[in-house]
Amino acid sequence: MKKHLKYIISLGAGLMLFSTSCKRELLSPIPQTSVTDATAFDTPGRIANQVNSLYAAFKSGAFYGGRAQIAGDIRGEDFLNETTNGVTGFDVWLLNATGTSQNFVKNMWAQAYYVINLTNLFIDGMNAKGTTVVGDALSKNYVAEARLLRAASYLKLLEHYARPYADGAGSRPGLPLRLTGIKGSGFSPMARSTVAEVYAQILSDLNYAEANLPLNYATAALNTTRAHRNTAIALKTRVYLAMQDYGNVITEGNKIAPQATAPFSATSGVAHALAPDIVTVFRAPYTHVESILSMPMTSTAGDNPGTQNQLGFYWSRTTGGGEFSLNPSGIVGNTGWTAGDRRRTFNAVISGKTWLNTKFNTPSPYTDWAPVIRYSEVLLNLAEALARNDAGINAKAVALLNAVRQRSDASTVIVPATKTDLINAILTERRIEFLGEGLRNFDLMRLLQTIPAKGSAPAKAPGDGGYIWPISADEMSLNPLMVDN
Repeated sequence: MKKHLKYIISLGAGLMLFSTSCKRELLSPIPQTSVTDATAFDTPGRIANQVNSLYAAFKSGAFYGGRAQIAGDIRGEDFLNETTNGVTGFDVWLLNATGTSQNFVKNMWAQAYYVINLTNLFIDGMNAKGTTVVGDALSKNYVAEARLLRAASYLKLLEHYARPYADGAGSRPGLPLRLTGIKGSGFSPMARSTVAEVYAQILSDLNYAEANLPLNYATAALNTTRAHRNTAIALKTRVYLAMQDYGNVITEGNKIAPQATAPFSATSGVAHALAPDIVTVFRAPYTHVESILSMPMTSTAGDNPGTQNQLGFYWSRTTGGGEFSLNPSGIVGNTGWTAGDRRRTFNAVISGKTWLNTKFNTPSPYTDWAPVIRYSEVLLNLAEALARNDAGINAKAVALLNAVRQRSDASTVIVPATKTDLINAILTERRIEFLGEGLRNFDLMRLLQTIPAKGSAPAKAPGDGGYIWPISADEMSLNPLMVDN
C-alpha cells in the first residue's frame, strides 16, 4: 500500500483531497478543492463531492477502469499474448506473477485498498457529522453507495488473492478486513480474515445497499454510473454464484428477472432489460438499461484510464496496442458460436490473427465506458443457479439462456438434452457474452477448475503455485501479521 500511503497520511495531516469525478457532468460535483479534515463534512456540496471521489478511485485504470477486467480475462485461455510486455500483463498471462509484479499484483492490491479506505473514511465521517448535515435518508443513500463500492472491491480482491470459496467452504485465509478509515501511519498490522468472513461482510454491505439505495436517478446516465437498488441485487447474484450458494442466486435473480419466459426485465427500480442489439451497449451514449453499472470516461485529463490500462488498448489491433489476440483454440473457435452471431462482429482477422477489435473501439485516450456488471450476466447467473438446483432440465434456465443467445443469434435455439448439457451451454454462453469484460477467471476460480494451457503458458490446477496471485510485496513489508499465499 506504499503507493497510496501519502494520501492516507495527508488525511491525517488535515487535508481531504478530492479526486476527479466519475464523469463531471453526470455526477454534478462542486469545483475541485482541498478542505480540512475537520470541515470535510460541513456542507452538502462537500459531502456530495466526496461520494464522487469514491467512484473516481474505483474507476482508476489500475482497478475497474480497465485492469480489473483485463486481469480477469488474460489469466484464462481465450487470449494469446502478442508483445511479451511485462507492463501489460505478460507475467499475468503466463500465470507466474510474483508479489513484486508492479503493474497488476501490487497496483491492483493498492488501488482496491485505497478505494476501501476512502469508503471507510467516508462512512466514519458520515457517522460523526455528515448525517446531521444532509439528513438521515440522504445519508443512508450515500453510505449505501460507499458500502457497495467497498463490497465490490473486496470481491475482486478475493478473486485474485484468496483461495476460492469452494476450497474448504470459505475456511481458507482471505483478506485483511479493514472497516475503519486510516488517517495516518501505525494501522498496518492486521491478520487475514477467512474467505467466509470476508464474504459475510460483502453480503452485509450489499444487503445494506439494497435497503438504502434509491430505486433510480433522474437520468439514464446516472442510472448507469451510480449505484441504485438493482445494482446491489445484481452484484449479490455474482457474490452468491462465487459461493456456490445457488438458492440465494435464485432469490436475488428473481427480484429483477421475475418472468418465467422471455422477454425478461426488472419490474421495479431501473427497468433493466437486454438491449435488442448488443453493439448498442458498447457505443455512446453507453446508457442502455442493460448496463447496470459502468465506469464512464471522458477525454479530460485524469478522467480516463490512462496509459496502458484501457480495454481498447489491450484488445484492439486497429485502435489499440494489440497486446492480446484471440486464441483460435479458445472460445472464438467454438463451432456453436455461429458466424451469424452479432457478437462475432466485434472480432476481426488482421494479419492472420483474430482480435477482439471493436467491442471497445474508441481511439486514444480510450473513452469507452468500462463495464462492471450487465443485465445479461444476471440472467446467466440466474440460469446457472436454476440449472444446478433442479434435478432435471429447468425450463426457466433454458429460457434465460436462449434470451441471451437469441438476442445476438436469432437463428439458434439451444435445446439441451441433459442437465449437464444445460450447465455446459450456460458456461459457454458466458465466455461468448462477456469476452473481454473480465469474467473468465471469476468462473474458473469459483468452480475450482484448472486454468487451461494456452500458447506458451502452462495449465494451472487448483493445487498448483500461481493458481491465485501472491500477496503484494508492499503489503507483506508493511503488515507484520500478513501471511502470503
